[in-house]
Amino acid sequence: MNANLKHMYRLGKYTAYDTMSDLVSRHYRILLVMSRFGIGLGFDDKTIGEVCEENGVDVDTFLIIVNMLLDVDDITEFTVAHVSIEALVSYLHNSHDYFLGFRLPGIRTKLTDVLGGTSDDLSKAIIHYFDEYVSEVRKHMMYEEDIVFPYVRELLSGHKHHEYNITIFQKQHDQVEARLTEFKQILIKYYPARSTNEINSVLFDIFNCENDLASHNAIEDRLFVPAIKELENKCCD
Repeated sequence: MNANLKHMYRLGKYTAYDTMSDLVSRHYRILLVMSRFGIGLGFDDKTIGEVCEENGVDVDTFLIIVNMLLDVDDITEFTVAHVSIEALVSYLHNSHDYFLGFRLPGIRTKLTDVLGGTSDDLSKAIIHYFDEYVSEVRKHMMYEEDIVFPYVRELLSGHKHHEYNITIFQKQHDQVEARLTEFKQILIKYYPARSTNEINSVLFDIFNCENDLASHNAIEDRLFVPAIKELENKCCD
């Protein structure tokens, strides 16, 4: 373990000296965090620091996100100062891939299976509503991929774009999970389920996705934006 890991401050409930297996066993949601950092299973009894180091992951950033999602770590100036922006951008990018390429398409597939196609008006309306929601999420995330992340990479290279800043993103950063909440309520209140197990399984996935999107937005609002503001203050052409 390198010197930075040995002398790091405690960033919340978990530190680099706790075992990764203990973290995952106690908090299964952290599996999503691991995958977005490119960390696979099979780490035996190695510590979080050792696993991160072996996978080329910045341990401070990993721990900050973990402890934030577990609601045991407040985001302070000290916390922001220890974030690797490169690692955070990679994490957010991989999160986008997960939602757009796996999670939301998976929910749609299960939803169409439960609805039995789109032969009736209610089924058509439900699928249409969901597709419109996914389109909104895609637009939201592609703005970050096409505008925000390239801007951040320019900052990291020492160039400040004087016609754009992270406050522009912050002001228009919408909460993409809100409409999913509405969709969930439509299914709960109005869909006459013919198979309780199947529709409940879809709802369970929607609940989890809703929570995951809320966590994703919280990381952007509470960690990413402050970190980029700090980078803007330090950056000059």
